[in-house]
Amino acid sequence: MKTVIEASTAVALAVKMCRPAVIPIYPITPQTHIVERITEYINDGELESRPINAESEHSAISAAIGISATGQRTFTATSSQGLALMHEILFIAAGMRLPIVMAVANRALSSPINIWNDHQDSISERDAGWIQLYVESSQEALDTTIQAYKIAEDSRVLLPIMVCLDGFTLTHVWEPVDVPEEKRVESYLPKYKPLYKLDTENPMTFGPIGFPDSFMHFKQAQQEAMQDSIQVIKKAHDDYATKFERSYGNGLVELYKMTDADYAIMAMGTVCGTTRVAIDELRKKGEKVGMIKVRSYRPFPKEEILKACSTIKAVGIIDRNMSLGNEGALYTDVRSLLYQQKNGPIVNGFICGLGGRDITINHINKIFENLKKEKETTTEWMH
Repeated sequence: MKTVIEASTAVALAVKMCRPAVIPIYPITPQTHIVERITEYINDGELESRPINAESEHSAISAAIGISATGQRTFTATSSQGLALMHEILFIAAGMRLPIVMAVANRALSSPINIWNDHQDSISERDAGWIQLYVESSQEALDTTIQAYKIAEDSRVLLPIMVCLDGFTLTHVWEPVDVPEEKRVESYLPKYKPLYKLDTENPMTFGPIGFPDSFMHFKQAQQEAMQDSIQVIKKAHDDYATKFERSYGNGLVELYKMTDADYAIMAMGTVCGTTRVAIDELRKKGEKVGMIKVRSYRPFPKEEILKACSTIKAVGIIDRNMSLGNEGALYTDVRSLLYQQKNGPIVNGFICGLGGRDITINHINKIFENLKKEKETTTEWMH
């Protein structure tokens, strides 16, 4: 069914089709519309699920842990300061290997108070052990939410996932969306059958103390699961593409007009849409430019990025975040990765769109002008 809906509604519809049994919720701008829509589906009898009105984001993610540990599929959503309040519990969810799916409506962190979009909130949690998938459109938000359950619940993974969508820039934007039939989603995502759960008939220990002789083994197992998730993400994406005829690169990265590109921009989220338009205009003028869209930030798609950058002269990394005292996070990771590549491209970083500042076609054109100089520069702030 094709319809025009808000991206928040697209996420809520995806959740409804994935049938989580219990959903802990706590509202925060600009995430609130997601959980509002979900509760409407529950109240209208369209979704058989139990909502829990939590007392805070810390309580919401704590409840999600309890729900998932008992073998039930769950979902929650948050943003900005709410995600920051979840911080200590995020590590517990990942360490307990619980396949929780959470939508993060990306929003700047205070201070000063700002309710608009950048990626500082989820980037600040990049080391918590959660898979992080960033989306560009309402359609991709719906599709990725469904895929997230398939990935998280795979026995080779069993890790929580953040589906990150730009606050306001996407969450409150109405776009055409092709909503799949629920029966087809059920055939792609069967009923959840947990390998491990809290069960009085088969007692297990979850989250025990890890002494120095064992703690590192748990962390190594998490790292191995994160690495294993690379193939699982690709497979879940490809299976979805076959069934629903929609794809996003290979699930990890998506390349746009990179076949003969000399210069490329690498980015995550809605700025990729603006970049596509700028590239189309430059292509008409004979410019050999393209885009590398990073969909999976964690796990980091090293092989795909190395391959995409192997034939270009320079790449510009757009970060909607800043590791104060250093550089943008994506730029730091890419520069470190490409350092090992002989005769690799020039890598320049650009801080853009913090606190909801527009990233325009003019900004994209300026980045390409910088890259054509083929000279390494310090990180540039694009106001």
